[in-house]
Amino acid sequence: QVQLVESGGGLVQAGDSLRLSCAASGGTNSDYRMGWFRQAPGKEREFVAAISWSGRSKNYANSVKGRFTISTDNAKNTVYLQLNSLKPEDTAVYYCAAGARTVYNTQVGNYDYWGQGTQVTVSS
Repeated sequence: QVQLVESGGGLVQAGDSLRLSCAASGGTNSDYRMGWFRQAPGKEREFVAAISWSGRSKNYANSVKGRFTISTDNAKNTVYLQLNSLKPEDTAVYYCAAGARTVYNTQVGNYDYWGQGTQVTVSS
């Protein structure tokens, strides 16, 4: 059973940066792709970014491309999401997920394991 624990959320102003971390444990599989999703109040959970553990394959939602960067640290079994140039519309609970077969699997149902989420709030 894979456990995922996110951290790094917080309250920031527009234009600021944050780095989210997702620590994976309990039998992580190098064949899994790791993803970040987010869910704003009253909205469906949406794909943000995904990465292979090697770091060679990445995919981003158009809304965050050029502002967010996903990366991995295999030695720490940790996935990061660097959030730059934050906007109020980035406000959401951010979730880490594992289990997709490719980084182009962008649906919630493509992922088997989920973290508890970390809140990111961007004030204008």
